[in-house]
Amino acid sequence: MSYYIAKTLDKDFEAAIAAVTAGLKEQGFGVLSDIDVQATLKAKIGAEMPKYRILGACNPRIAHEALGAEARLGVMLPCNVIVRETADKQVEVATVDPVTAMERTGNPALEPAARKVRELLSTMIERL
Repeated sequence: MSYYIAKTLDKDFEAAIAAVTAGLKEQGFGVLSDIDVQATLKAKIGAEMPKYRILGACNPRIAHEALGAEARLGVMLPCNVIVRETADKQVEVATVDPVTAMERTGNPALEPAARKVRELLSTMIERL
């Protein structure tokens, strides 16, 4: 089983960021953080790399439910969605598979929330 869900898009990078942000909103997620990995690594260590952003997405209702079942779950939140430029200049969007991630907690009470988040994130990626 893969730990992520991914799709390659026929869009430029900035259009992909806009589409992912809009798609997340349609599925009830907000973007809590937006990390420009390319710019950060360039500034901190002088590294050159393709465009790469990490969007920290959260569905507040599901997060609240899941935190009620597992108080320390915040160490695994928010759901990271990456938008990255590939070596052949395409744009890939990928997100963590929440079911796979939640299995690591050993708490079966999280399974329904994880399945719902997987469904919502998969729908968002499919619609891109």
